[in-house]
Amino acid sequence: MSDFQTRPRPLPPLLSHEFRSVQRYWDPVNHLYAAKIAPGEYYATQSGEMIVTVLGSCVAACIRDTHTGLGGMNHFMLPFDPDFNGDWRKDCLSRASRYGNVAMEKLINIILANGGRRQRLECKIFGGAAVLNLESDIGQQNINFIRDYLRIENIQIAASDLGGKQPRKLRYYPVTGLVRLKKLQSVANTTLQMRELSYQQQLQQRPLSNEVTLFNE
Repeated sequence: MSDFQTRPRPLPPLLSHEFRSVQRYWDPVNHLYAAKIAPGEYYATQSGEMIVTVLGSCVAACIRDTHTGLGGMNHFMLPFDPDFNGDWRKDCLSRASRYGNVAMEKLINIILANGGRRQRLECKIFGGAAVLNLESDIGQQNINFIRDYLRIENIQIAASDLGGKQPRKLRYYPVTGLVRLKKLQSVANTTLQMRELSYQQQLQQRPLSNEVTLFNE
């Protein structure tokens, strides 16, 4: 058995209060801690962690400061919350990150608040697949939103994989900026589609203070 395999597991990095709902676990293959985010969640780290999510029509933005390695990922289902006033510190516990504009403001501002610089931000965007049989294409709406948002904020897109019909599984390593992406077979992911449809319906019915955690694969 190699030294790598027998190396003792380190203590998990300290967790900020705003991430207390995020599921974290030890990944024995990559020998690091991972945070698995669901729709409406985001996570940022500078501790060598991996961030994982599964996307259907949702979009995830992977953003980091290329100098410090501080970065994170969000996962949003709806493009825009018109009532959000941009005060992310005041609203971080009561406002829903399920909306794209809120999710982007939260992630960018927590990076900047911890020493990141806007001019050093690197952004990679993924998702927006057409996996739901709906009249409105929520995936394309999310794609249009994220592209417009980044253009208006003058943040360059370093990489993207958007649209299509296949769900995606993402693994993001903020310290290096590496993204590992796996396309999932649509036929084999009926459960994911049903969960996303159920999530969207619940978003329309539930108040912002009650979030729903899905995609627990």
